[in-house]
Amino acid sequence: MELKLQNLTKTYGKTVALSTFSYTFHEGIYGILGANGAGKSTLMNLITDNVRRDHGSIELDGIDILELGSTYREMLGYMPQQQGLYEGMTPEMFLSYLARLKGIPKQKIKTEITRVLNMTNLAEAKHDAINTFSGGMKQRVLLAQALLGDPRLLILDEPTAGLDPEERVRLRGNIAELAKERIVLLATHIVSDIEAIANDILLLKAGKLIIHGTAQHLIDSVPLEKKPLAGRMTLEDVYLHYLGEARHE
Repeated sequence: MELKLQNLTKTYGKTVALSTFSYTFHEGIYGILGANGAGKSTLMNLITDNVRRDHGSIELDGIDILELGSTYREMLGYMPQQQGLYEGMTPEMFLSYLARLKGIPKQKIKTEITRVLNMTNLAEAKHDAINTFSGGMKQRVLLAQALLGDPRLLILDEPTAGLDPEERVRLRGNIAELAKERIVLLATHIVSDIEAIANDILLLKAGKLIIHGTAQHLIDSVPLEKKPLAGRMTLEDVYLHYLGEARHE
């Protein structure tokens, strides 16, 4: 499976949100790292075809996603940054509603809901009201809906935003288990979210791809004179070197 982006550009008025972005994804987890406003969400929205690109192409296995149409959308799972949940519902009710919207055959919905609830460790809470859940559990509900239909391409936009450290680690573990035979794109500004699980890390700044590679490759790319005088170079240091700004968790 190959998702190929070439010269992808998107502007909003005079603001360039994404500029000539090119990259090819294969199966695995990819961390899209950058501060708020770096272009991460714009990139996600272009890949999910929620917004129209100004220039460039997005191809899945050699075919533009606009040509694939509904076939592409059936292969796509999207976890948005905002928690848009019907909080009076239970996870089972919410997932049943989303499964119908996604066009999953009626006779398969119950089995599919059971599968994604088990994958996200929510089976025991399936009859509880979502408005009683912690932030981490609500994020897992959003992850579960993205997994409906067993998508080959999974887009996660700031999946751990607002979570405490324990919930963040738990959700990262869920995500790490999903990468087999699918492309997982994880957009975040939190370095620790991707350092341990991403096969490749892409650094964005002001809508441009600055550098990409494994965590070790990025660490090695920093000139010796720019590395800390004491202690081990970390991905946090890489972030500060290339993006030139502090993170905000």
